[in-house]
Amino acid sequence: MVAARRPLALEEATRALAVGNAVIFPTDTVFGLGVSVSAAPGPQLLYDLKHRDAGKPVAWLVEGPEALDVYGRGVPAYARRLAETFWPGGLTLVVRASDAVPAAFQSPAGTIGLRMPASEAALGLIRAAGCPLAVTSANLSGAADTARAEDLDRALVARTAGLYLPGGVAAAGIASGCAEATPSVSARFAAGDRLVPPPASGTASTVLDCTGEAPRVLRAGALTLDDLKGCLS
Repeated sequence: MVAARRPLALEEATRALAVGNAVIFPTDTVFGLGVSVSAAPGPQLLYDLKHRDAGKPVAWLVEGPEALDVYGRGVPAYARRLAETFWPGGLTLVVRASDAVPAAFQSPAGTIGLRMPASEAALGLIRAAGCPLAVTSANLSGAADTARAEDLDRALVARTAGLYLPGGVAAAGIASGCAEATPSVSARFAAGDRLVPPPASGTASTVLDCTGEAPRVLRAGALTLDDLKGCLS
């Protein structure tokens, strides 16, 4: 077993992102593996870490619906209604990318996936980074997604800047300077102890292609077609 490290505090995670490193963190769906879109030259680091096909685009987690105007081009009205209704939440909208999206982050078709997560941990990291995060699930390609810190692949965690948990060391209940301090976060993580509550969903987001006259489901996920129908009728 790979030795686990102490989870990162927000400031540490932000510094790591600012120099182009990848960080693992909880979201409202599954744990994510992300980089700052301002610091990383593209998603290649994420592909390398996951052993993932570089042909698969990586969606961005954003702070709010206004991101559609900044990073999208020719965004249809139905996509805006979907964002207004289901953001923050488990819905990724694939739209035509604006010039604000570096070519390295765009799909071969010139699109970008955008999602606002319903997670204070993820949103706090986005705000601290000052830009969207390019995020994929925190697992090796072909392995199952995970919603629990103790189920993360420790070898994958060890190859990143680290695991960000809200509150850092304090969130794990460690008493600074106390002889009777609780076990270290590293020890608890290595032992499989749950350090944070699992995300609300545990299921990856639903992905919709919003580049045509009507949306098209690219991946079924946290939201069902029945959930979406009322917004599209």
